[in-house]
Amino acid sequence: MNAPIHNTERHTEHDTKALQELDKNNYMHPFTDSKAMHEKGTRIVTGADGCYIFDSEGGKVLDGMAGLWCVNIGYGRDELADVAAAQMRQLPYYNSFFGTAHPPVIKLAAQLKKLAPDNISHVFFTGSGSESNDTNVRMVRHYWQAKGQPTKRTIISRHNAYHGSTMASMSLGGMKGMHEQGGIIDGVEHIMQPHWYHEALAGETEDELGLRAAQALETKILELGAENVGAFIGEPVQGAGAVIVPPATYWPEIQRICKKYDLLLIADEVITGFGRTGNWFACETYGIEADLMPIAKGLSSGYMPIGGVLISERVAKVVIEGGEFAHGYTYSGHPVAAAVASANVSIIENEGMVEQVRDVTGPYLQQRLAELLDHPLVGQVRGVGLMAAIELVKDKENHINYPKELEIGGICRDYALANGLVMRAVGASMIMCPPLVISKEEIDELMEITKRSLDQTLAQVAG
Repeated sequence: MNAPIHNTERHTEHDTKALQELDKNNYMHPFTDSKAMHEKGTRIVTGADGCYIFDSEGGKVLDGMAGLWCVNIGYGRDELADVAAAQMRQLPYYNSFFGTAHPPVIKLAAQLKKLAPDNISHVFFTGSGSESNDTNVRMVRHYWQAKGQPTKRTIISRHNAYHGSTMASMSLGGMKGMHEQGGIIDGVEHIMQPHWYHEALAGETEDELGLRAAQALETKILELGAENVGAFIGEPVQGAGAVIVPPATYWPEIQRICKKYDLLLIADEVITGFGRTGNWFACETYGIEADLMPIAKGLSSGYMPIGGVLISERVAKVVIEGGEFAHGYTYSGHPVAAAVASANVSIIENEGMVEQVRDVTGPYLQQRLAELLDHPLVGQVRGVGLMAAIELVKDKENHINYPKELEIGGICRDYALANGLVMRAVGASMIMCPPLVISKEEIDELMEITKRSLDQTLAQVAG
């Protein structure tokens, strides 16, 4: 893998307290308890390079979450800044409504089709993963209407799934806390997740759990009536749900059921796409043949907001021949975002990042993580490629976590940050998803900080 081009002078001095006060008085943060945050003081990130971010206090922190599961090529790639500036000067914006297009979006669509699974024929562009899944709701229902089966409107998802935070994409997701803030749209149902560690019955193997979780789909279809169900949606690996890696039996059974009852299969690749699992798409990793594949995040490595849906020939043919698809966004296929995404995808391809994750850093991270199983706090480690979770438990034998009110994940996260590492806490699971450019030496650093943070967490809860 070629060495990336970086500008190492990314940190500048800032008045932290002044910025925190401006932030408190003006900016409402996403997914945040604002009162608690401002009592503690906002962390002000001022620069980044490679796998590291810099804060306003001069701290250098290893970003074990690649931003928000997205900065695949790492920070500080001046090539993308140059592409964005050049495109802004050439054509800063034009829409692709009303029979128009522009070179960047045409090039990007062709580039993605070449990299996608063979059954993919077209790409629809959005501004985010949430918009991509809103698009999927519209497209599934339009597809079945055009096929003369308008009652096939319901989409089945999973508990603890995450598919975005707009009204429709949040409804597709299975996060109860989000559902409680405003309800969900009609025509969405949820079934169990394939989480062996917490969902298995006594003595149930991973493969048995995988089959039982998949067969919950068939049970729900029969309950609702196949004539009323249009699609099943699932992340190949549940990311925000705490990196839930499905048993080997799960996806083959899901596909069998979808084919049996004529459902569209939506594989949400927003987190898992663009090399994260050691293939371009996790559909390849798990042998999934999807009808619709929402993408975002790694598409531009977060350098510009852009998302999309990879559409199978089966769906695209019906939609294209069905007249106007009355759906889209002002920024669908934005020329600057498309140009940056195209350059980002080329960097991933030309520098062999997918192969590096598959053959070198992915196996190394998973190998190093397995060493943690001897730690008194660790009940399970799970992961694939460069995404992983560490399950923190009170009772290893019985898979029992500490009480929720203890917030043990938050304790460990705060120690990690103080030690120079960003990890995410999802309940009692510590999540990591570093940039694809992370080196073995940086993985060693990540593991050293993780072990130290686990020791500090154990000392606190045991004391």
